[in-house]
Amino acid sequence: MSTPVITSLLVANRGEIACRVMRTAKALGLTTVAVHSSTDRDARHCREADVCVDLGGSKAADSYLKIDKIIAAAHASGAQAIHPGYGFLSENAGFARAIEAAGLIFLGPPASAIDAMGSKSAAKALMETAGVPLVPGYHGEAQDLDTFRAAAERIGYPVLLKATAGGGGKGMKVVEDVSQLADALASAQREALSSFGDARMLVEKYVLKPRHVEIQVFADQHGNCLYLNERDCSIQRRHQKVVEEAPAPGLSAEQRRAMGEAAVRAAQAIGYVGAGTVEFLMDARGEFFFMEMNTRLQVEHPVTEAITGLDLVDWQIRVARGEALPITQDQVPLRGHAIEVRLYAEDPSNDFLPQTGRLALYRESAAGPGRRVDSGVSEGDGVSPFYDPMLGKLIAWGEDREQARLRLLAMLEEFAIGGLKTNLSFLRRIIGHPAFAAAELDTGFIPRYQAQLLPPVEPLPNAFWEAAAQAFQLSLATEQPSDDPTSPWSSRTGFRNGLPAKTLLVLSANDERRVVSLGVPKATLRNQQLVIEHDGVRRQHLAIRQADSLYLRWEGDVQRVCLHDPIAAVSASHGQQGGLSAPMNGSVVRVLVEVGQSVEAGAQLVVLEAMKMEHSLRAPQTGVIKALFCEEGEMVSEGTVLIEME
Repeated sequence: MSTPVITSLLVANRGEIACRVMRTAKALGLTTVAVHSSTDRDARHCREADVCVDLGGSKAADSYLKIDKIIAAAHASGAQAIHPGYGFLSENAGFARAIEAAGLIFLGPPASAIDAMGSKSAAKALMETAGVPLVPGYHGEAQDLDTFRAAAERIGYPVLLKATAGGGGKGMKVVEDVSQLADALASAQREALSSFGDARMLVEKYVLKPRHVEIQVFADQHGNCLYLNERDCSIQRRHQKVVEEAPAPGLSAEQRRAMGEAAVRAAQAIGYVGAGTVEFLMDARGEFFFMEMNTRLQVEHPVTEAITGLDLVDWQIRVARGEALPITQDQVPLRGHAIEVRLYAEDPSNDFLPQTGRLALYRESAAGPGRRVDSGVSEGDGVSPFYDPMLGKLIAWGEDREQARLRLLAMLEEFAIGGLKTNLSFLRRIIGHPAFAAAELDTGFIPRYQAQLLPPVEPLPNAFWEAAAQAFQLSLATEQPSDDPTSPWSSRTGFRNGLPAKTLLVLSANDERRVVSLGVPKATLRNQQLVIEHDGVRRQHLAIRQADSLYLRWEGDVQRVCLHDPIAAVSASHGQQGGLSAPMNGSVVRVLVEVGQSVEAGAQLVVLEAMKMEHSLRAPQTGVIKALFCEEGEMVSEGTVLIEME
């Protein structure tokens, strides 16, 4: 068999995974090809590629999910191979077959393996035959409500609805009782169809207080297969992983071997090739149950790379070229500990609603030993409503778990983002929480500690406003320096001859407004660091001025401070109308009410889809629908009034 030639690689994805794959491809001397939607024309993955091909469209369905367009892009650019990344078409057997039929190389498993494991139902049937323990559930072909109702009653509530072709928490709903089943099933099916083009579902028992432990497997074309240790991904929100680490805390060598060997058997049973992950639920007794197999590279693969010293994308390329795995199972390293967190553009204080807009400020934590940032954005980039809101990942490695945890905490403290809300502070609270430090991990971690992880927003203290005012004044002083530094006209302090030596600044931040009376500054501003001394103690705060905005880091959070314009504020308030507004940019999926209808408080009124997830707009109080300003299928912007109630 001749060795496949790969000198040019097309990445059929976007964001941080596209950038990450291209980084390794460039290191191997390959030409990198990016594809993009019309929205992503100037995105970071395009800027970093050697060649770019426009797929057109804005939504994924019109661009990144168009198989014919991607294959045409490979031919047009001269790419011999396609890396799917994760999400989009990465686990689409039809995509793998189309690539092979076009004479190209797919950096993933054979289509037959994707077929076997791509359906959660089929995968569970295969594992049952192989003797791997399964969580009780229904994985059949019938998809009607009555079938799922009967299955849920047999299994016992609570149950978990899951998209058979899904992943990443899309098309997944927890159902507490039968009254919730119909709405949850319909919503999960819509999410699954939108994200994966397949609305089929399965239902299984919702295991209480489980750990989510997964095994990284890798196989070549010569029949060799091994496991590269495990990862713990127990800390999740809405079934979406938030924190991942390797190895799994508290897992014994015997448990690691048992799970690893089971994962290898599963991969070998379907003739697997390349990188894959077998996911398990583990209960408090250490028993594990097969969940699913992801036939692709995982979002959390960097923690495996950190504890093994291996480059998994490099392995993917070499295996696609027909090379054998370079090591045996006994030679797989396991050194130290690594932790990864996912950074999202979302508002934790508002039910984690996705955020869209421009990254006016984006400063990553400093590079160094045991520090890694995989991101897909840069300062000035826009975050659109059409794709997943993940901005990137922060990964820290240490000789032990505590060193990795403290290193990651420092990275989170250094990161600075402005222009839209993110989960940065939320991540910092998780990593700094005593229960996380003690490795008390299960999938209920976030709900259990919600009060500490999502505390109510407190008013900013006086010291903050004084610091912000001083930073503003000092930044103004550096904008137009006088040719004569001794001239009184060069001074930007509050002193003016014959006038009070005070400056009044009207500032706004975090939905608060404050009038600050400021005299001669008691701080210094140098290299975007505000230094304040109080009672003999000097502290530094990041302070970055951009036009009329100041980004000031205070107690770990970066606050955007603006010079308040009362005239603009009055104009804006006059322009607002009563009613329920869109909390984000998105598409109207369903309108559930009509004009004149009476609704109870909490009733579902409109369903929006943004960033592949559905979000419900509910009635804040009992009332009557007075007017509708939206229709199904319409794209709406954040702040647009959708419904008026009385």
